[in-house]
Amino acid sequence: MSQSRLIESHSPEETFRLGEQLARAARPGSVYCLDGDLGTGKTVFTQGFAAGLGIEGPVSSPTFTIMQRYESGRLPLCHFDVYRIGDPEELYEIGIEEYFYGEGVCLVEWAQLFPEVIPADAIHIRIEKELEKGWDYRKITLTGPDEAEH
Repeated sequence: MSQSRLIESHSPEETFRLGEQLARAARPGSVYCLDGDLGTGKTVFTQGFAAGLGIEGPVSSPTFTIMQRYESGRLPLCHFDVYRIGDPEELYEIGIEEYFYGEGVCLVEWAQLFPEVIPADAIHIRIEKELEKGWDYRKITLTGPDEAEH
């Protein structure tokens, strides 16, 4: 059963810590879909997520490479940025399903562009700005299986 939870972040550090917390509960084969406009903090969240898996070193958005794989944590992390993909067939050609059902964890930025590719049990994370609440304020909505709520 899918459920939603709203989290408020008041700083990049809080967004980072949320990523860290979710990664600690991640299991092999988990898929996390990360959506939000440019500049909302998807990369900060992803850096926290990588840290929560024990991945050291720089983590950045793979905007031009489509996918970056990190092996040094307790689980491998496959970080996708599908913003520049024109057709879902391109994702199948790079073998996205093999990554989704592999031994690691997948984090997909801009997943809302290709909902037909995303597994039904994926955890969706939407990050939104609300400038009237402050420059660093973010409304983060988690939707997905019950284990995303812990």
